[in-house]
Amino acid sequence: MKAVVIENYGGKEQLKEKEVAMPKPEKNQVIVKESATSINPIDWKLREGYLKQMMDWEFPIILGWDVAGVISEVGEGVTDWKVGDKVFARPETTRFGTYAEYTAVDDHLLAKIPDGISFEEAASVPLAGLTAWQALFDHAKLQKGEKVLIHAGAGGVGTFAIQLAKYAGAEVITTASAKNHELLKSLGADQVIDYKEVNFKDVLSDIDVVFDTMGGQIETDSYDVLKEGTGRLVSIVGISNEDKAKEKNVTATGIWLEPNGKQLNELAKLLENKTVKPIIGETFPFSEKGVFDAHALSETHHAVGKIVISFNK
Repeated sequence: MKAVVIENYGGKEQLKEKEVAMPKPEKNQVIVKESATSINPIDWKLREGYLKQMMDWEFPIILGWDVAGVISEVGEGVTDWKVGDKVFARPETTRFGTYAEYTAVDDHLLAKIPDGISFEEAASVPLAGLTAWQALFDHAKLQKGEKVLIHAGAGGVGTFAIQLAKYAGAEVITTASAKNHELLKSLGADQVIDYKEVNFKDVLSDIDVVFDTMGGQIETDSYDVLKEGTGRLVSIVGISNEDKAKEKNVTATGIWLEPNGKQLNELAKLLENKTVKPIIGETFPFSEKGVFDAHALSETHHAVGKIVISFNK
């Protein structure tokens, strides 16, 4: 089968289209013939070598950890799924990722693609949607009526976080450049702050939860707006200023996504009843050039919503 792989760490030029062996299903696995995958910052961070201490894998590495497609083969012990089922998933993080025509997925991580949702839309959901879900609900324990600040609301994770926070009954504040304000209000944001014009810490206070997707100075400034004693900051880029969190008497948690089929099925229900809609900023074809261009866009940090790779383009 065709795959886009890396054989060394480095820049986008390391992405190479190759013929590789087809995956075989192990016990409790299915093989998915891919229709779409999507790009996430972990993809190019791993490509650059930033995560090699955490994931010391042999080359070649197939990047990508979102999949939508059709089951082409089922392994021993699989009872809930059959060949022909339309599914999407955030597979386990292995060196056999989803920039490939076929991929193996553990059966407990699969969810059915709801009617009316395209493969491209479905592929945009798992990693970003689960990240938002786990940050807000598992870690921040966001409650109805609380105020949540979501940084970079127009990004892949941000667009899901706004919708999920609204679904939970929170008051939703987010940051974004002016051109994205209308979109984010349409997703449920109650207040959108133009980060180019206003420093959020000058206009906000008594925030219950901050969801930080940026880190650095954003993290440091976020402690100033949290409610003392009960405020919670959850970050997907690590906690660098624990002293400030202690000084402000708030909790700060760095999280790493756990693939979770049950939660993905909950997200599928929200997609089906239109509570949550995927926002796709750009779609590229599955090819060496398509993946290269998609990485280039992701690295700008200015993509709106998700960047999708389509195998049908």
